[in-house]
Amino acid sequence: MEKTKVQIKVLLADDHTVVRQGLKVLLEAESDISIVGEAETGRQAVRLTLKLLPDVVVMDVAMPLLNGLEAARQIIKEVPTTRVLILSSYSDDEYVHQVTEAGAAGYLLKQTAATDLITAIREARRGNAFFSPAISKRLLDNYREAFMKGAPAGTRTQRLTSRESEVLQLVAEGKVNKQMAAELCLSVKTVQKHRQQMMNKLNIHEVAGLTRYAISKGIIESNARLNS
Repeated sequence: MEKTKVQIKVLLADDHTVVRQGLKVLLEAESDISIVGEAETGRQAVRLTLKLLPDVVVMDVAMPLLNGLEAARQIIKEVPTTRVLILSSYSDDEYVHQVTEAGAAGYLLKQTAATDLITAIREARRGNAFFSPAISKRLLDNYREAFMKGAPAGTRTQRLTSRESEVLQLVAEGKVNKQMAAELCLSVKTVQKHRQQMMNKLNIHEVAGLTRYAISKGIIESNARLNS
């Protein structure tokens, strides 16, 4: 009697429906992978992960209201048994650095997803890390260069709390305090407190500066403000 394969439960998180549909078709062709849910925002991804307890979350970086990096941090903290793979069109060093710092299991480029994603999901389920070959090479080059120069391989970005990071993204997306309060289910006064603490930590006190910072750190895409 043939032994039944253990199903790897996967949650897809991407704000583009056509991308999720394409990934779903690709993954469901594999006998050991099962799509248990789909999310359109980072916040929905966190909520569904808590509910469905998937083995692996495949997460886009740039999503509205709560970006993939912050969603990954929250998922890894709340459901440490779930592994998060970041899938993005961007290969910038800042994105990759933030992903590894957040504790994600890997970073894949959408351009090579058809080749790498299935392998990455299986490796993540086993507890291993997986990066697209182009990113792996650059990470290795960066660490080698840093080692040769005797410098640290990377510097930690300014540490905001999870809530402060959420407020930063919403500010950068053009939301006012009342809108943020509704989105985060907080009082306006509490939002103002988080906003002030966030600005003090970053030493940035105007919306334009906060938006530039959010873009530079990969928290939002450069066109997100225009599309909000």
